[in-house]
Amino acid sequence: MIVVTGATGNVGRPLVQALTDAGEEVTTVSRGVGAPGVRHFNADLGLPESLRPALDGASALFLLAPGGADLTEVAELVRGTPIRRVVLLSSVGVATGRHSPGTEAAVRRFSPEWTVLRPGGFHSNTFAWADSIRTRRLAAAPFADVALPTVDPVDIAEVAAAALTEPGHHGNAYVLTGPAPITPRQQAAAISDALGEPVDFHEQTRAEARAQLLGFMPEHVADATLAILGEPQPSEQEVSPDIQRVLGRPPREFADWAARNAAVFK
Repeated sequence: MIVVTGATGNVGRPLVQALTDAGEEVTTVSRGVGAPGVRHFNADLGLPESLRPALDGASALFLLAPGGADLTEVAELVRGTPIRRVVLLSSVGVATGRHSPGTEAAVRRFSPEWTVLRPGGFHSNTFAWADSIRTRRLAAAPFADVALPTVDPVDIAEVAAAALTEPGHHGNAYVLTGPAPITPRQQAAAISDALGEPVDFHEQTRAEARAQLLGFMPEHVADATLAILGEPQPSEQEVSPDIQRVLGRPPREFADWAARNAAVFK
């Protein structure tokens, strides 16, 4: 049995679908309602003991570290269970020193087999524009012309499914990116193309963007995020070959993601 935390998120949903389609027995964990027909537990990763009942009888765990959270105590729970394999959704910011390595270190320490996934920005981060695009055909973001190789959450999910079910991934830290760097302005244009209607773009100031981020993430995470978006290190702008290596195909482009999700912006 495979336990999937963050099962209702942009990565968790397609991961659960990929695993169940492959015939795997799955237990989902989230703070919301589970998918029909799948064993589900409500748990809060900020309260590690709330996760323990979901781990009974499991052989593998997909662990999501939201916002660079330190989940050392969650990773330590694995020691007293039959779980052999842990796949951690971490961040490229760990590799570049912007985020804490604590959770990755704990997963390596307590998991018999481990794989770390290090994406940067997600294509789906542009869901933040959904309301303004639907109501005003307007997208707003800072650093309009700074390009980063954002990645499709479905690609992350498919790499996670491979690491959870196939041999050969133990000890690897995969950097997951899209096929090319793309700017916020270009993302807005791709959504415009998917809608078949013009979408205006407003470049936010750093202060405007920071105030918005503080509405749903801690201050240190917001500042690290803005640093990546505005002053990326060269390694944060590089396209990684890891999705091609694991899945045998190139990563999906942002335009493909926008076309699949156009209804959200209509």
